[in-house]
Order: sequence, then C-alpha cells, then structure tokens
Amino acid sequence: MKIYEVGGAVRDALLNKRAKDKDWVVVGSSPEEMVSNGFKPIGKDFPVFLHPTSKEEYALARTERKTGHGYHGFNFYYGKEVTLEEDLLRRDLTINAIAKDSDGSIIDPHGGRNDIKNKIFRHVSDAFSEDPLRAIRLARFHTYEHLKDFVIDKSTKKMLQEIVSSGEIANLSSDRIWSETDRALTSENPNIFFEVIIKYKMNSPFFNKLRVPICDTSSNNLVRWAELQVNNNFSLGDNLPVPNAQKNASDVLMRLIKITKDMSNESLIDFLPKVNMERNQLLISDLCSLPHLSDSKDLISRLLSNTVKADFSVLKNISTEKIYEEKHKIYKQIVNQSL
Repeated sequence: MKIYEVGGAVRDALLNKRAKDKDWVVVGSSPEEMVSNGFKPIGKDFPVFLHPTSKEEYALARTERKTGHGYHGFNFYYGKEVTLEEDLLRRDLTINAIAKDSDGSIIDPHGGRNDIKNKIFRHVSDAFSEDPLRAIRLARFHTYEHLKDFVIDKSTKKMLQEIVSSGEIANLSSDRIWSETDRALTSENPNIFFEVIIKYKMNSPFFNKLRVPICDTSSNNLVRWAELQVNNNFSLGDNLPVPNAQKNASDVLMRLIKITKDMSNESLIDFLPKVNMERNQLLISDLCSLPHLSDSKDLISRLLSNTVKADFSVLKNISTEKIYEEKHKIYKQIVNQSL
C-alpha cells in the first residue's frame, strides 16, 4: 500500500496557496485492508475513507467507465492493481492531476505544473466530456483568486461545447448544481462563475433566465444571491433546491425595493410587518449595501433602527383579538419616528 497527496491541495501548494483540505489516494490496497487499519468507510459509489485521526479523505485508486447519463453514469474499478497513473488519468484538469508522495516528490504525468506556470485550464483526457459536472466545476474554478487569471485551452473549450451540445447538463441533479453555485457564491469572485455559465451557454436548464452575472457587491453569500436575483428580475432558482435563507433574502430585497421616500405613512405601516424587520435585522443591514436601495437606504436604515428599539414584548399579554391593533400602534410609532 502506498499513499499519495493529490488534487487541489497539491495544485495550490505549487501556487504558494494554502489549501483548506487535503485529498489522498491509496494505491495497492482494498476496502478490507483500509478498515482493518482503522479507516472509516464513507463512500457510496466508490471506496472513500476517513483517516482515523486526521479525518481527511482517503480514496482507493480507481478507474472510471461511462455507462449512463449525468454525474452518476459511471462504473468504477478499484482493484489493487490500479496504478497512480491510471487514477490521475481519470481526473478533470491537468492542474488537478498532480500527486505528491511521502518524500515530497511530485508525480506529474500530464504536464500540470507547466499549465500552472502558463495559467491554463486543460483537460487531462477525452473523458472530460463524459462528465457534465466538470463543465460547471470549471466555471467555479475561475472564482478562486489564485486561479481567476487562468484561461481555458482551445481544445478544452471544444470539450465544453460538446458537453453543452449533448444536453448532458440537464441530466445532472439539481443538488449538484446548487452545491457548485453555493460554493461559487462564497468565493472571492462569484461574478466569474456566472460569466462563464453565460459565455459557454451552460444556462439550460438550471439558469435559463440568467443574463446579468453581477453579484459581488457584498461578501454575504445571502446578499449575493439576492443581488443576482434582482439583476435577473428575480427569475432564477425555479429548478434549484435553493435553501430557505437564500429565498428569504431575495423576498426581503424584493419588498425593500418597493420602499420609496414618497410612500404615505399608512403604506409604510402596512409594509413593515411584511418585511419582518425585527427578524431580518442583520440581513436588511447588509442588503442596504446594494445600489438598488441607494435612494431609499437612509429611510430603510431609520426604519430598521427604530424597529430594533421598539418594545414588542408588550404583545405577549395581548389577546388574539387585539394583537393586530396593538401591532399597528407599534408600527405607526416606528414610522412616525423614522420620517
């Protein structure tokens, strides 16, 4: 049994970037041997294990063969005879197909170090086009600060076109698409993810109405999703499992945009409970950084400040019949203090 560090951690080290996580590949072992050495199996489709102390992921070296559609349409083989070179051959990009052994020696059969030097995203083999998720992942790789200036090799662009033309992206699970999207939204350069999606026509079916990629005004990923939504007329996410927190951020922004300096007192009083300022205090504060609220920012800030100061505890002892009336009094006071 021999163990190698592989993938993004090796790539990032060569770029003098500290990696958050490390991945390892194990050559010449079996699931039974891994378990006997204290590793905990966690892989569903192929043998992946957690190290007994570091909890880092260790996967048996494997080969892949396309047998169906989408991300799960593969058969895997992970016998002891599978070599490191065979395992690296199945990987997506040359910069991710570099390994390091225990003495620090680099194994780079596909020229990944040279592509790092020249800032090129290049596929390892023609098998790149067999996995449509790789197209989405390539878009996300652009969002990393240390990879944002990399360009896609001409031959890899052709592979992207083949993936799009095949319609295979539609066979990916919405969960996988959202996972990549969420990671992009928390990255240093989220705009680039959506720019690549648009540029290479990867919109269908998950981003059909995506036209404007801008979403980086705030560092808050909830606000980023809301900004992307407002820039695309709140038309995104119907085909994605968007979490409730992101949905709420979009809904709150949609309501806040309707606030104007010319609104009557009664309109503002009716509006406040709909946006739930007392619950969404921090979110609204962050949403106010968006240019879409620049005209009403001061008014929203005053309403938010006075809502936070308001004493809603008095409602605890109010009967159900009178609670609407008492809430209305509180909101009226908030509005009067804010104008």
